[in-house]
Amino acid sequence: MTYLSPLGYLLGIEGAALLRGFREGSADREFVEARIAEIRALLDAPALAHTEGVTASPGTISTADVYQAWAPHYDGPGNQMIDIEQPVVRRILDGLPVGTALDAACGTGRHTAYLHGLGHHVIGVDASPAMLARARKRLPDVDFHEADLYRLPLPDDAVDTVVCALALAHLPDLGPVLAEFARVLRPGGNLVISDAHLLVSYLRPALPRQPGPDGRPSLLTEYHRPLSAYLAAALPLGFQVRHCEEPCRPPRSLDPDTAPDPLPTHQSWDLLHWCPKASAAAMDDSPIAVVWHFQLPGAPTGGSRGTSGRPSVGQGVGKQRLGRQGRLAGEEVPPAVGVRAREAGRRE
Repeated sequence: MTYLSPLGYLLGIEGAALLRGFREGSADREFVEARIAEIRALLDAPALAHTEGVTASPGTISTADVYQAWAPHYDGPGNQMIDIEQPVVRRILDGLPVGTALDAACGTGRHTAYLHGLGHHVIGVDASPAMLARARKRLPDVDFHEADLYRLPLPDDAVDTVVCALALAHLPDLGPVLAEFARVLRPGGNLVISDAHLLVSYLRPALPRQPGPDGRPSLLTEYHRPLSAYLAAALPLGFQVRHCEEPCRPPRSLDPDTAPDPLPTHQSWDLLHWCPKASAAAMDDSPIAVVWHFQLPGAPTGGSRGTSGRPSVGQGVGKQRLGRQGRLAGEEVPPAVGVRAREAGRRE
């Protein structure tokens, strides 16, 4: 069980602001004394002092349940994660050869539409029927499949590019999924991955969701990883690193003028308006996402565009070690699970 205390979260934000200020040299005496005074004020605030937290059960709500609710407004204004991640991914895609592309965990089809506009023949795969329904409505001429990432409905060497955006944080093991990407990619093929950054998982509020089987509010299970985890999964499959970027939350992303009235006492992003200066100090210019561009060795296929041209870092054992099911010898493929993960800074 996890006890979600609004006051506890705000005190954590104050602490993060102080620790970051100490580390980066921005915590002068005025800043430190202001944080201490604000901590005292938060502890004395009647609205917070008399607010009970929520006890939530981790892992009792599925990704399918969450994305059923998110589908109607996922691509709408206010999803800061998408606003920050999307330009970086598109910049990489702009430099790749035109060919056949797979949008893995395509959701409502935002990257599918961009790939289609670049001239690719695009295939979309997602495990959420609700998200796929919106993608099919947006792009009726694109071939979409309902499937999970552990068993892609494609033959070997089928595509030139794979995009997997903000989806891997719901998967407990990256290895089998990246092995599937390597299986369906042709020699020289490109893999573009984006995911929520590890740091954001600590700074954002944990949001309780609808009650699970035990009657308690639920927490969605997610797997936020250090950068080394992506390399550990990708390099043994033969992927080479072409680019890695950690786009950051912009300064002044929390506008004090938008503070709700009255201030919320429940766990939400709006809770940050209780301490906007500490929130800005903790979060502004901090990494919100990680974007990887990997490439398999071999002659690239496709049309007129060149690759991103960035230097390679490391090379693994090569695609020849992969079997027909896209896994290394002796490796078991785990049971199918839901695949969408696009959290952190999203609109709730």
